[in-house]
Amino acid sequence: MAPRLQLEKAAWRWAETVRPEEVSQEHIETAYRIWLEPCIRGVCRRNCKGNPNCLVGIGEHIWLGEIDENSFHNIDDPNCERRKKNSFVGLTNLGATCYVNTFLQVWFLNLELRQALYLCPSTCTDYMMGDGIQEEKDYEPQTICEHLQYLFALLQNSNRRYIDPSGFVKALGLDTGQQQDAQEFSKLFMSLLEDTLSKQKNPDVRNIVQQQFCGEYAYVTVCNQCGRESKLLSKFYELELNIQGHKQLTDCISEFLKEEKLEGDNRYFCENCQSKQNATRKIRLLSLPCTLNLQLMRFVFDRQTGHKKKLNTYIGFSEILDMEPYVEHKAEPSKSQTRKPKCGKGTHCSRNAYMLVYRLQTQERPSTAVQVPAFLQELVDRDNSKFEEWCVEMAEMRKQSVDKGKAKHEEVKELYQRLPAGAEPYEFVSLEWLQKWLDESTPTKPIDNHACLCSHDKLHPDKISIMKRISEYAADIFYSRYGGGPRLTVKALCKECVVERCRVLRLKNQLNEDYKTVNNLLKATVKSSDGFWVGKSSLRSWRQLALEQLDEQDGDADQSNGKMNGNTLNKDESKEERKEDEEELNFNEDILCPHGELCISENERRLVSKEAWSKLQQYFPKAPEFPSSRECCSQCKILEREGEENEALHKMIANEQKTSLPNLFQDKNRPCLSNWPEETDVLYIVSQFFVEEWRKFVRKPTRCSPVSSVGNSALLCPHGGLMFTFASMTKEDSKLIALIWPSEWQMIQKLFVVDHVIKITRTEGGDASPSETQYISEPKLCPECREGLLCQQQRDLREYTQATIYVHKVVDNKKVMKDSAPELNVSSSETEEDKEEAKLDGEKDPDFNQSNGGTKRQKISHQNYIAYQKQVIRRSMRHRKVRGEKALLVSANQTLKELKIQIMHAFSVAPFDQNLSIDGKILSDDCATLGTLGVIPESVILLKVSSGSAPAGFRGFSRVDWVRRWLRFPGPWQVVATSYCCESAASLDELPET
Repeated sequence: MAPRLQLEKAAWRWAETVRPEEVSQEHIETAYRIWLEPCIRGVCRRNCKGNPNCLVGIGEHIWLGEIDENSFHNIDDPNCERRKKNSFVGLTNLGATCYVNTFLQVWFLNLELRQALYLCPSTCTDYMMGDGIQEEKDYEPQTICEHLQYLFALLQNSNRRYIDPSGFVKALGLDTGQQQDAQEFSKLFMSLLEDTLSKQKNPDVRNIVQQQFCGEYAYVTVCNQCGRESKLLSKFYELELNIQGHKQLTDCISEFLKEEKLEGDNRYFCENCQSKQNATRKIRLLSLPCTLNLQLMRFVFDRQTGHKKKLNTYIGFSEILDMEPYVEHKAEPSKSQTRKPKCGKGTHCSRNAYMLVYRLQTQERPSTAVQVPAFLQELVDRDNSKFEEWCVEMAEMRKQSVDKGKAKHEEVKELYQRLPAGAEPYEFVSLEWLQKWLDESTPTKPIDNHACLCSHDKLHPDKISIMKRISEYAADIFYSRYGGGPRLTVKALCKECVVERCRVLRLKNQLNEDYKTVNNLLKATVKSSDGFWVGKSSLRSWRQLALEQLDEQDGDADQSNGKMNGNTLNKDESKEERKEDEEELNFNEDILCPHGELCISENERRLVSKEAWSKLQQYFPKAPEFPSSRECCSQCKILEREGEENEALHKMIANEQKTSLPNLFQDKNRPCLSNWPEETDVLYIVSQFFVEEWRKFVRKPTRCSPVSSVGNSALLCPHGGLMFTFASMTKEDSKLIALIWPSEWQMIQKLFVVDHVIKITRTEGGDASPSETQYISEPKLCPECREGLLCQQQRDLREYTQATIYVHKVVDNKKVMKDSAPELNVSSSETEEDKEEAKLDGEKDPDFNQSNGGTKRQKISHQNYIAYQKQVIRRSMRHRKVRGEKALLVSANQTLKELKIQIMHAFSVAPFDQNLSIDGKILSDDCATLGTLGVIPESVILLKVSSGSAPAGFRGFSRVDWVRRWLRFPGPWQVVATSYCCESAASLDELPET
């Protein structure tokens, strides 16, 4: 079958020779493609959307022929969820809880630990009723031990293939969506379990954790001078092994136990020698637990980049590990103690393993299997019965789905053969509904043909591409079984839409010829009495407007087709497009005034002849019509006349004010408080905002509104007192006020409305100090409001959120680290002294960044002044970056420790290597907030990188503890995500799954 566009052109080809009034029933049926040949299965590969008679490729292939019963349902066989004989029970991964499941399986396989937990007394006696368990209540463990008991019982005797540990995970408060530190989880949970079991009376239960997992080693320090040994005994539950640079597990253990020399600054203070001496330090294993836990530290801290990195080193290990050469014996050393360890059979190699667990081979295993207590076995039996009921229910649902699918199969096979409509009566059904009817995965809904209707409630001819013509027999069965409507029979073919479409197509074909005709008519001269007014913009684009108007129906059809095919447009996008279309002017609407009449500007319109207007009116029948005799809008004429009068009045007022106050307008011969003029003893004050607005009006009187009042109330407090001192008006507040000569003030009082008179009078001193000059303001200064203003300004600098500060990385307080921030290497001609002076001036400025903080505060006595400042001050507070400097967003309540973490992200410098200072003051208190430390917005903090290391410890163990203690790392129950770890610290989000 031909493509859809070719079928559409063939369906409307007759419109080129047939006028709209000559359209017949044959033309209508051709437009609706009634008599197109139907497609044949096997010849047509896919459905032809342009052919309503093509019923191939709509989903019928899955129903024709024999069908497997399993295709009638999406329910898996419940027996697949059943535990196989002689197999273990698994645990469900709740998202990122694979590490928890791993430990649960390891602890479950420890028979001694399992037996001890079974011996723990349970608090489920309230759950028991008589000799059995309450049927109406679900068992909920209350303690960690009860959770482990129930999980172990299910792992031992459940019929399920896997069980859900969500109750246990929820009891621990773990985040199932975040991968956490497995090593840290093992340590803290063992500590929690040991603390819980220590309260038991049974010694076999109370000491089970220490018996199974606890070993002992000693830190041994030997003085090289006197040979004295100093031992510090310590218990361990796991050994943390460094794998960097090693390929075998035995090499990692050897490095863990090797000697360390204490020399130079790290010399050891010997109590025997009573002085610092060179010494050696090492670890001696005294005893090993029954279950040995070896932690492979795959995550280290890279000091060069400042970030953690994972070691993907392959580590070889054997199934049997000989630890005898590493353990110290009480007897005299023998050859067996110094021999190299042997590698057992079954050697493995892994690059992802981060934990190895070995069990003591010589330990006597329990002679009998661990028995589940009766109350736990009863709980397991009840869970098994629920599982069996679920299996029966799923099997029944599978059977119902199969029966329903078979019935649907018979229905489709019967009806599909009767779908094609030949010469017999026919109806139209949407292709989308037929496809859903043949889709086994979705239930069949009632037929809905409303989206395919035209404005005459008949089948739209442009929707025929998404409709299918079926027999009346099949339509009757569809509507009787599924309902819906309206039914689209042969009477649903819309003649009105076909005629309109014929007219549009003919106009499209005629448009090019009419365009040339109109252009020729526009060249002819038109008499003023004969013609019509047309907008010049409309004349320039009338052909494009005509094409868009003619294609509008096609565009609507395409949009509806997309909706029927499931490509529904976004509601917001369609609303915006519709709004834009409404805002676009239609033909000849560009000469409409706001009152809907002819506009008064003749530059925007042109007179055309009657012949040209009749041609244009064929394409734009609804365009506004303005004969040449039509008068312009009377209201617009009145408004134009009033506007001209107002402009003239404003020009006159501006000229008069400029003539009266020439020096104030040109900012010439202005008085200054710091250098008081000798010719006067009185100066008046107005706000600088008033002067600037007045100058704008005088410069552009036709664009700006005239200034009528001075508005000095913004310079006063609510009590009527002045907000500025004489000293502040000579310095920082000088940009907020304007000084006026007495002669100018008399003119201002005549030209403007003055709400408050503010003046400063110079007087000579009295008898006490006759040579001292005094300056008195009227009204007088309000001390309370002035003090409140200064306090508020200082408070604004100390209370801020999301403000910008700058961190400057230096070396030796002079040389800038260029490589730290290559993106900030910009040229600058300023010296460091100039930049420092500029920074200090900015900090002393009382108007410095007053709007910072982002939170609204209630002003007590200077609301008007603050609002006035925000209107007047337009000073640029932009900080100029230099090389080696980065901007950070901080808040006043943020601690210095949090700032150091931000700096670590920006400069890749660990917190313990950061030396921070501001204005020569060292910042060292990590718990103090930035506000209390004097860090204000736009501050520059100097960062000097320390070349030393973190606090020293033994073998990195104290280093790890120090980092975690500095970050206050709480453990896996309430994990704080850190951005780095030290050499032995593991990652929280990159641990491999087990």
